[in-house]
Amino acid sequence: MKKRYRNGEVWDFEHEMAISGLGMGREVILGLDGGTTSTVCVCIPIVPFTDHLPDPPPLLARAVAGCSNHNSVGETAARETLEQVMAEALSKSGSTRSAVRAVCLAVSGVNHPTDQQRILNWLSAIFPSHVQLFVENDAVAALASGTLGELHGCVLIAGTGTIAYGFTSDRRDARASGAGPILGDWGSGYGIAAQALTAVIRAHDGRGPHTSLVCRILQELDLISPDELIGWTYADPSWARIAALVPVVITCAEAGDQVANKILLDAVQELASSVKAVVRRLELCGKDGEEHFPLVMVGGILEANKRWDIGKEVIACISKDFPGVLPIRPKVEPAIGAALLAWNILMKQSRRNALRS
Repeated sequence: MKKRYRNGEVWDFEHEMAISGLGMGREVILGLDGGTTSTVCVCIPIVPFTDHLPDPPPLLARAVAGCSNHNSVGETAARETLEQVMAEALSKSGSTRSAVRAVCLAVSGVNHPTDQQRILNWLSAIFPSHVQLFVENDAVAALASGTLGELHGCVLIAGTGTIAYGFTSDRRDARASGAGPILGDWGSGYGIAAQALTAVIRAHDGRGPHTSLVCRILQELDLISPDELIGWTYADPSWARIAALVPVVITCAEAGDQVANKILLDAVQELASSVKAVVRRLELCGKDGEEHFPLVMVGGILEANKRWDIGKEVIACISKDFPGVLPIRPKVEPAIGAALLAWNILMKQSRRNALRS
């Protein structure tokens, strides 16, 4: 087995397990969900393919690390994070790379086949040749978390960033949004908060209407004047740091502020339009527009927020055009969705091999 040394020789625990005779038993699957804010890796045991998956799925270990989007932190830092979190999950589960049957890595920033191949080449240098490797965009894991490993329907992610991603039963796919803040991830946490900051500056200049966002955001950031927002923003314009202001926008909207309310209404339209674009391109609603299809809703922006429920408003907007939409709030996290996706692929392979023999 090829061995790599990074992050303080993260695989050294395998040597200790080999000496003690541990880590040689059950086969496992690693599922990873890598985003702009954090990266999660779970380790689940291989359930016999003749059985149905238990509900909830069994979980041997879970590990968390930082950002693994190479567009945000660079290729080297992203890979170090991914390697660290995989090693930690295996160590916690009492397993080694020899016990791994499959790895499904779903990470933001994987937007092209060249991205996938680059990561596959890297993973193949870490794991033994018998391990099956799958690399997807993080939206795929989010979809699988709602459909328990089946790739069919649409997922809407709205957290720091946003993306809509859909699959048909014959594996055709389509996506909308997800191009990052510069190219317009409007409706995301970053997009909502950035518009709020802009509204504060416009109000201060006299170019825009008065809004309670001015005093509430200054209070939140412990600033005295809107002029100080310029220094605060550009001192560290990270996406997650800006997006953390979304609760302030929601509070202002709930209190009746018209500027904040319009920002949220615009976000609803943007999020709904992303889903509609995917549904139309894949004809998930059927040719007559009436068929049912699952829509998995993932991300902090879509969670119920007191009276101003962005997720509820998005569903209402989509339902006007596609009454067959079936919203799903996942019971498991995307990292488990990635692991279940790998399990489903292995199960189908096992059934095909059984039919041939």
